[in-house]
Amino acid sequence: MSRMTAAPMLTINPGVIHPGRRIAAILIGMLLLAPTAAFAAEKAEKGILSLVLENDLFYNTDRNYTNGVRVSWLSAEDKTPEWVLRLADKFPLFPVGKAVRASYAVGQNMYTPEDITLRDPPLDDRPYGGWLYGSVGLIAETGQRLDQLELTVGMVGPASLAEQTQKRVHSFVNADEPRGWDTQLKNEPGFILAYSRSWRSLVAESLLGIPFDLTPHAGGALGNIFTYANAGLMLRYGKNLPLDYGPPRIQPSVPGSGFFIPRHGFGWYLFAGIEGRAVARNIFLDGNTFRDSRNVDKEPLVGDLQFGIAITWRNLRLGYTHVLRTREFKGQGDRRDDFGALSLSLQL
Repeated sequence: MSRMTAAPMLTINPGVIHPGRRIAAILIGMLLLAPTAAFAAEKAEKGILSLVLENDLFYNTDRNYTNGVRVSWLSAEDKTPEWVLRLADKFPLFPVGKAVRASYAVGQNMYTPEDITLRDPPLDDRPYGGWLYGSVGLIAETGQRLDQLELTVGMVGPASLAEQTQKRVHSFVNADEPRGWDTQLKNEPGFILAYSRSWRSLVAESLLGIPFDLTPHAGGALGNIFTYANAGLMLRYGKNLPLDYGPPRIQPSVPGSGFFIPRHGFGWYLFAGIEGRAVARNIFLDGNTFRDSRNVDKEPLVGDLQFGIAITWRNLRLGYTHVLRTREFKGQGDRRDDFGALSLSLQL
């Protein structure tokens, strides 16, 4: 069956940085990636352009997962390529007879040890690592369920350009120079095949006269970059709840999506989510697959707690997420990771 188509200054190890300047610098980097998505937008009458920035600058730290940038394009229902529809027909977990959209993305992640001023960081601290990638995927949404399948390919190591990106941004905002990139992971091509399913439940329920819904999810990823199984739950609570599954995030994370259908007029919602992951492979902790490199003993179980707010108005959705992540490796001690995620999705 075929498918239908005077402000305080923040201190960071130990340089003084105004957070606004640093955010501006990273947004400039995001604009360097934007032409790919913008080109896709020009080719489609409708679709959703999403930009995501994840960074620990919001919590005055510069360590572990320190920065992620992703630009994505989600096609309109009637603009889905035929090859995507054929692929969806062959994938047994996708619902039959529902509209399928294609997704395309480019992004860069960055990982560093705790003290970036050291040329030779401790061997029991997270190694330097970067991940430059492109993704192609498909989603199917039924009104009650969202299926997402995505293949990501890219490069780890110097070819990821993470060293150049961090050094240029830190130079621009007069932050500490990261000096240990000579110890980063070696060049290695990588891939991730990820699938997730989210179910909207208790839809149109209300608490104190305000609607809410719950969205359980489950899925997993397979590849030499990440291999894990994940499951969790998200709660949304607000006015004029759009049909969506939370703001988009950069994996691994509580899954959101660029997909959204706004209600008429202004809308908002608060959200909170939790996820547990059983991790079999994380190259940024385990080190290179076929070459000697720095590595640490990873934690096999990792948990994320997140909460935030999203607003919708006409064809726009803006979201902010605060993420608390349990420790990912033994040498991390009792220090969890805190970082923020800004997202902007625009229907075009």
